Amino acid sequence: MDELTYERQYFSMGYAAVAGVDEVGRGPLAGPVVCAAVILSLDEEKRILGIDDSKKLSAKKREELAARIREAARAFSVAEVDERTIDEINILQATRLGMKNAIQGLKIAPNFVLTDGNMTLDIAIPQRSIVKGDALVCSIGAASIVAKVYRDELMRRYAEEFPEYGFEKNVGYGTKQHIDAIREFGICRIHRKTFIKKFWDGRERT
Repeated sequence: MDELTYERQYFSMGYAAVAGVDEVGRGPLAGPVVCAAVILSLDEEKRILGIDDSKKLSAKKREELAARIREAARAFSVAEVDERTIDEINILQATRLGMKNAIQGLKIAPNFVLTDGNMTLDIAIPQRSIVKGDALVCSIGAASIVAKVYRDELMRRYAEEFPEYGFEKNVGYGTKQHIDAIREFGICRIHRKTFIKKFWDGRERT
């Protein structure tokens, strides 16, 4: 996915700053949902080859691309929504909030927003949702890469604080080893209590 087809389409309609937005971490049992917004340059010399849905890329490739995106993009922003907020307002609303915060954090105000999936945001800016957008739209794919690399690094840091759960490998997802650790040790402060009711006995790690 190297063509900025959607971005150029909206640029031709008068939208000079098109932001792609995506999230990472809706499904894990622990850690925040992380959203990113990216405005890519349409200049040929700043074109970034190899952007795709972050899930299709190796960790090394994602890290290389994330560095390139942060360097070459016109603007990028990352926003976290923590586990307490996820438990309070549910993961869908937390994702919407994170996307909105990422958009508002851009140093260049976008005048059109492209989101992945089927996500309508509470923003005054014109927007369009595109199913499988992270694989079809460069700026959304770029946002998915930036968010994924950011969140993976964050979960590696949490793994040092809470080594029992294997966050460095599962990044918070419900692997057997992770669920077994919850049953043995209880939960830690970054667990989403609404996600673990089936196998949590109420104990919290001290």
